[in-house]
Amino acid sequence: GFTEIRAPFSGIVGRFHVRKGSLLDEGELLTELSDNSSMWVYFNVPEAEYLAYTREATAGHGTEVRLRLANGDVFDQLGSITAIESDFDNTTGNIAFRATFPNPGGLLRHGQTGNILMASRLQNVLLIPQKATFEVLDHRYVFLVDKEHRVHATRVHIGAELQHLFVVREGLEAKDRFLLEGLRRVKDGDEVDVEVLVPDSVVAHLELYSE
Repeated sequence: GFTEIRAPFSGIVGRFHVRKGSLLDEGELLTELSDNSSMWVYFNVPEAEYLAYTREATAGHGTEVRLRLANGDVFDQLGSITAIESDFDNTTGNIAFRATFPNPGGLLRHGQTGNILMASRLQNVLLIPQKATFEVLDHRYVFLVDKEHRVHATRVHIGAELQHLFVVREGLEAKDRFLLEGLRRVKDGDEVDVEVLVPDSVVAHLELYSE
């Protein structure tokens, strides 16, 4: 005979694998029901950012995160870090985090992608535009400009990534001059024409260019 099937929770129903009125065997799959009232988001964190997060969390900060969706919009609900993997991945140097986001509107679905935005307090740090760097064999470099206006490739260690900017942890000093434009047109030891730019105007230009 016919029977009524009720789900133990509310959620989103997937496609039905059988038609209404079909004869079913015990254990046969009808459909999938997803409880998406809150969603788990998994992401990987490099060791330097993990240490920064741990420092912030110990001080009572930094457990809240936001999610940037695939179209660039920031999800309107605030998430929180609810789990961290026990070990680092030796092949990538990353450790897995899990954040939980409330999902009252049902916008988030299983399998979606995005980027996690983690906030941290920065004090007395050195910032450089991301466009002033280049990558060689997974290492980040800048071209320093000496007194004779010659450029020298110098490795820098990045502590954190912001919009358009890198936080430099090691490799640069505040007094150093570095090449901002034309990185692909020079090589180590080349002489360049120098125009010194005011940092505030450079950052303002980066923000204007992104809009």
